[in-house]
Amino acid sequence: MSDPIRFYYQGQIQQVSNAAPTRTLLQHLREDLHCTGTKEGCAEGDCGACTVVVGEMKHGQLELQSVNSCIQFLPTLDGKAVFTVEDLQQKNGELHPVQQALVECHGSQCGFCTPGFAMSLWSLYLKKEGDTVPPCRKEIDETLSGNLCRCTGYRPIIDAAKRMGELPAAEFDRAAVISGLQGLQRGEMFSYTTDAQTFYAPRTLQQLAEVREANPKATILAGSTDVGLWVTKQMRDLGNIIYVREVDQLKHIKTVDGMLEIGAAVSLNDAYGAVCQHYPDELTEMWQRFASQPIRNTGTLGGSVANGSPIGDSAPWMIALGAEIVLHSVRGQRVMLLESFYLDYMKKDMQPGEFVAAVRIPLPKAGQQFRTYKLAKRYDQDISAVCAAFAINLDGDIVRDAHIAFGGMAATSRRAPLAEAALNGQAWNEATVKNAMAFLAQDYTPLTDMRASNTYRMQTAQNLLRRFWLETRIDAPLKLQAINVFAPVTVTA
Repeated sequence: MSDPIRFYYQGQIQQVSNAAPTRTLLQHLREDLHCTGTKEGCAEGDCGACTVVVGEMKHGQLELQSVNSCIQFLPTLDGKAVFTVEDLQQKNGELHPVQQALVECHGSQCGFCTPGFAMSLWSLYLKKEGDTVPPCRKEIDETLSGNLCRCTGYRPIIDAAKRMGELPAAEFDRAAVISGLQGLQRGEMFSYTTDAQTFYAPRTLQQLAEVREANPKATILAGSTDVGLWVTKQMRDLGNIIYVREVDQLKHIKTVDGMLEIGAAVSLNDAYGAVCQHYPDELTEMWQRFASQPIRNTGTLGGSVANGSPIGDSAPWMIALGAEIVLHSVRGQRVMLLESFYLDYMKKDMQPGEFVAAVRIPLPKAGQQFRTYKLAKRYDQDISAVCAAFAINLDGDIVRDAHIAFGGMAATSRRAPLAEAALNGQAWNEATVKNAMAFLAQDYTPLTDMRASNTYRMQTAQNLLRRFWLETRIDAPLKLQAINVFAPVTVTA
């Protein structure tokens, strides 16, 4: 017998037994529950019209995060709580402060995307609950990074985000939600089957390895931020699905042999948060620009590198740092350099029954200079035309162990061996850099597509190497204010 999907919604336990494992939460809300406040725009996790908030128990506490319901498969909500715009109305019938602020500040735009904006703002409202300090512009921008509509102006929505905390507070009954979720937590593996398709949610690493061995062609699912589109856009049949986000042994962040090891079930936000503690100046902007808040809440760093997209933003900087990938199966563990993992376009060095268990990222070294850059048409939530990462060790003014990696320049994210050779052993000066820039044209043959031409990609790749030198040169390196329009301006008397 298949277990039903159980989740908490509108104060009740919802049970679903006959939906396909790839039916999305958005479809269930609109078509089955007839809760149509949540909208469908892009159906690929970009526009934010479908934004909801999902709650789950973590270490005895209720964690609430905004997610895109259009790409979340229903079985992944098992044991969790779902909140939609219908939940915002107060018991006395009045609007929630988030909604009231949108009304007062004229932030509704045409109205279609407003429920998604409201839910993103509600997640911020709950985060600031009990905080006397209002959200700053940076917090607001990051919260709304997954809500792309700008049809009639964005400033009123920013005003509403500031205004909502000034209105009479609305209480959120966390105790009731926690009580509802406590009876939904499973101690054993969750298995859900309909129409000969099974969704497995193992609880231990051993269970995961055994299920993977028995289902070598099953689709591995983590955050659904990529796999979800295989269904909503490509209409693919995923076959059996193995969900890894319930395996506690894949949720660790720890230091192993001088490297930061991040489990494959750790969210992108948590992963980047941990890495940026060690590389704050080098990777914080990449963290902020990697997709959107809802995508980073559900996607995983392990899933990002496992999918192996040639335009993924994580692989280049990890390759430049010399990161390793940890693969696991019933036969044990296998560790390799991440750059060796990618064999060709969407082809990886994985044996039958293997899955990504973790990634290991080297910690900063003395004398190391490291930078990463993302070029895209939008600042927030856009796919890179070129993603670059550079890491060198300087012995005085001599370059040692140069690592250059690009995404968007080849069929995989990969290094630039000829340009690296042109740097190693040479003085870190303009002549050396210009020579290495020329060799990039031999290292890569980029394609032209809708994001950029091959000429643009090559020219900007070369220019980014020059920018890296300008930022790290021995004599008068450029300050942040000289190279980043978003950098804070220092005012002197």
